[in-house]
Amino acid sequence: MPPLRLEIFDTATAPDGTARPLVEATALDEARIASFEQGYSAGWEDASAASQGDQSRIQADLARNLQGLAFTFQDARSHVLQAVRPLLLEMVGRLLPEVAREAIAPTVLEALLPMADGLADAPVKLVLNPAVRSRVEEFLTTAKGLPLIIEEEPSLGEGQVFIRLGVAETKVDLTQVTADISAAVRAFFSLHFEEPLHG
Repeated sequence: MPPLRLEIFDTATAPDGTARPLVEATALDEARIASFEQGYSAGWEDASAASQGDQSRIQADLARNLQGLAFTFQDARSHVLQAVRPLLLEMVGRLLPEVAREAIAPTVLEALLPMADGLADAPVKLVLNPAVRSRVEEFLTTAKGLPLIIEEEPSLGEGQVFIRLGVAETKVDLTQVTADISAAVRAFFSLHFEEPLHG
């Protein structure tokens, strides 16, 4: 059987009757290279555009998620603060003054001890509220040999004691400390709940 011959369509017949290609091989190669370059460029541009779109979408999603987390955190913080507010205000209103009353005698003794070193025979004068006198006197029995004169002054708060040695004077003022702590706690809650939650 004779070999199969296919008809060639990309040739033209030369005047001498021979078949010659319609397009030169080098032109065909250049066309293929140009076509490849054009396809490669188009693919690269598509990939860049898709990557840019993905980046923009990811950034927008991230920003939206972070914003949602910030709102969630602020809401949770607000709820926790709102829940502990009554407890803290109650502690400041009731427990703190009681702690100050219990701490007045040790605080006075702590302030007296450094002064005791410089004492000769001059007595130390304590000016205090009559309501805390017995508590302070009882506690100061541990400081034996310390010459003390206790003077009552009803206008002083239960957390206030003046310690006088000659012309020197020291003030113990747990009433003011208690008031300052109470004011700070109240100010914190009033500032927090007056400002916008998500602002």
